[in-house]
Amino acid sequence: MSEANSEMLQKSLINPITPHLWFDEEAKEAAEFYVSVFPDSTITSTTTLHNTPSGDCDVVSFTVCGHPFMGISAGPLFQFNPSISFIVNFDPYAKEKIDEVWNKLSEGGTALMPFDQYPFSERYGWIKDKYGVSWQLILTNPEEEPRPTIVPSLMFVGKNCGKAEEAREFYLSVFRNSKPGALFRYKPGQEPDKEGTVMFTDFMLENTWFAAMDSAREHAFNFNEAISLRVYCETQEEIDCYWEKLSAVPESEQCGWLKDKYGVSWQIVPATLDEMITKGTPEQRDHVTQAFLKMKKFNIAELKKAFKGD
Repeated sequence: MSEANSEMLQKSLINPITPHLWFDEEAKEAAEFYVSVFPDSTITSTTTLHNTPSGDCDVVSFTVCGHPFMGISAGPLFQFNPSISFIVNFDPYAKEKIDEVWNKLSEGGTALMPFDQYPFSERYGWIKDKYGVSWQLILTNPEEEPRPTIVPSLMFVGKNCGKAEEAREFYLSVFRNSKPGALFRYKPGQEPDKEGTVMFTDFMLENTWFAAMDSAREHAFNFNEAISLRVYCETQEEIDCYWEKLSAVPESEQCGWLKDKYGVSWQIVPATLDEMITKGTPEQRDHVTQAFLKMKKFNIAELKKAFKGD
């Protein structure tokens, strides 16, 4: 990532695209665990939404290595899987820290790729933690350009396999502030992966960096709502624009959620919504909650009316 991109990344920290994790009952517990595991991590807010279809739901906002996350305890509807994982880039001189984080995530977790030396990194491992969330820990190369610490990574498998590059180009076309990054393809002899499909690519959307890859190996999972990507919008025009371009599964539209044509779940939300929920009075919070539960695509004017009690 270039110096110019690094500056843009810093400028966007107010409203980056935020990973949203759907837990059964463990959102607060998991957030506390991640804050204890990763450096530069903190819980920023906790609140409870009442009278939802899932009952009372705890909502927690937190950072992991400075990158914002959100979690909700809303029942056992979705299960985490490795189709979306989080790459954690460690400074090349942070060998003790990456070892420490791996050991903590290993408690109750399962290694998906052993923590070992690979051609692309002196230390790398892919692990599913005790809550089911997947992390790729990597010690970066000191000769390469600095990378964002947290990079959500999308794995295209099954019917989606071979579509990582197409998806990258689609997302770059949807988001106005976007930039392609590296692109590495599978070579002959790397079967079952098909020559020319994507071994690794990265790209920036609204100053948030993502990675993607194809995998032709057998995987009993695909994208689902357990991990969604939360996009904050300043205006109704932005909401309408993203909704029109991204939504491809009408039956999945609910409460600002949608699914794109690859099955990835997104939340298109007003930038003011989190403030209404976390800083409003209990009565205001309940009014806003009941208002958005009736919506598919969010209507900013109606949410503001509910917050004011109109």
